[in-house]
Parts: sequence; C-alpha cells; structure tokens
Amino acid sequence: MGAMRKPPKPRQKPVRTQKFDRGGPAGRNTGPKRDGSCVSGSQRSDAPGKGGQKSPKARRGAESGLWLYGQHAVLEALGNPKRRCSRLLATAEAREKLENRLSSLIGRRAGRLHLQTAERDDLAELLPPGAVHQGLALAAEPLAQPSLADLLDGLPDKGRQVVCALDHVTDPQNVGAILRSAAAFGVAGLLTTRRNAAPESGALAKAASGALERVPYLQVGNLAQALESLKNQGFWVMGLASEGSDSLPISNPGDRLALVLGAEGDGLRRLTRERCDLLLRLPTRPPLDQLNVSNAAAIAFYELLGRRFS
Repeated sequence: MGAMRKPPKPRQKPVRTQKFDRGGPAGRNTGPKRDGSCVSGSQRSDAPGKGGQKSPKARRGAESGLWLYGQHAVLEALGNPKRRCSRLLATAEAREKLENRLSSLIGRRAGRLHLQTAERDDLAELLPPGAVHQGLALAAEPLAQPSLADLLDGLPDKGRQVVCALDHVTDPQNVGAILRSAAAFGVAGLLTTRRNAAPESGALAKAASGALERVPYLQVGNLAQALESLKNQGFWVMGLASEGSDSLPISNPGDRLALVLGAEGDGLRRLTRERCDLLLRLPTRPPLDQLNVSNAAAIAFYELLGRRFS
C-alpha cells in the first residue's frame, strides 16, 4: 500500500484554513444558451400569465437563468425554497397528471409563480434539441452553493462523512448520475473545479433526477489545495484508480473520507494523485475492467456508506 500518513487527530472545531468562493453565478441576472447553461444578461422575464392561459409562442431563453426540465428535476426544484424560479410551463397532459402536486408546490411560493399551459412545440423551442422534458419546463436561477469551509462546518462530528471530488469530469450526464447516487447513499457534497467541469445546466439537472436540489455541488479554484484543506480537517483522501494498490472493499478507511474520481480516459491528474493518501481500485475483471465514472462512483458510495446500513 505504500507509505501512509499518520491517522488524523480527533476532530476539533473546523478552522477556516482557506476561503473558497461560492460556486455558480447566483445573484446575477443571466440567460441560457440552447444547452441550458448560463450566459450573461440583464433582462427579466415578463410577468407570467394566469393559470390556464397558453403561453405566447415561446421565447428562446429563460431570462432569469436556465431552463430545468423533466418531472423529477422540476418538481424537486419547485420544492426547494432556496431555488429562485420565474416561469413554469406545462403541457395540458402534464398539468392534468400532476395537478395536485403542482398546485401544492406553487402555493408555497406565495403567489410569486404561476403555471402557464404550453404546447409541446413551445417547449421544444425553449430547450436543447432532443431534451426529454416530460411536459414540464422551469425557468430558474442557478443555486447558491456553499463554500468548502461552510460545507465542512455543517458536517456532524460523529458518524461516517464522505465528500466526493471530481477531477475534470465534464460530461453533464455523468455528473448528474453521480449526484443522484450521492443523494441515494448520503454523500455530504460534491466538489468540482471551476474550469474543465460540468456547470449547472438543464441536462445535468435532468440526469440528477432532483438530486441537484439535495446534494451541494460546489466549485473550487484549485482542487489540489481543496484536498489539502480536507486533510487539515481530518479527512483521508482516497483516489479511485485502476492501478490502485488495494481494492476498495477490503480497505479500512476512517469515518471522514474524501473520494476522488478522475475523468474517463485520462483518470486522475498528477497533482491530484500526489494529494491522495491512498489509491484504491474496484475489483473488476478483464477484459472489460474499466467502468464509466458514474458507475464507479455508485459502487464506491455503496461500499463506503450503503453497506454499513444494508
């Protein structure tokens, strides 16, 4: 297994050794590209129509941020009081199917959001080509994410805590699937870099199936420095790599863990590897011994968190 650093001292009140900026462009007025990600802008959307009124021929963007779509992503966003929303569109079929749920969620927003009925062609114009919207689209602002220091401050002192770090994983489908698994197994947060990473977008939220509203997804300027900060707070940093010296299931890590996953193909970068206390592997078999990063994440989360409660 190689040289190992001494076990971390018992955790004391976290010390803010480094300040990381809050992720995402929250607090700014933005407008989306066709892929659902954000671009700069200053216009606000017009006041939404009354319930039951069909929308005009749909505009190309959500002036207040990005378009979320798909039933799970939209319903979870509506139920998140931290998510600022400006327009909600639904086809007549989706509105009838989800009438009670939508009415309840909209009611919690104290009249600040109204439901507009739209044609499927209207939604197709607003969303990326091929988007599976299931009859729902929501114009919303990106979530304000915590800093790394704030995330660590909020963790319990007892019990296993797992944070996942992504090293240049850029595919929104993969990141969304990782968020979904993180929510299912109780991962405390997902770290990514500001560059060469998947930003919050409609595609990512759809793949996350509502988990984006439940798992912090924060950005850091320098991943290597963030991993050092995690070590300073008593975390073991474990990189997942096919050449790892030991198998993850037989490892015996502590209760405060940072799992680092690299991009498919390139894997973990050199500086990221150097910051890991351990390199571990999953017990796969040749000839197909490489897993998609989101599949590897789900298996690792189960080994670190789910198995303890099964």
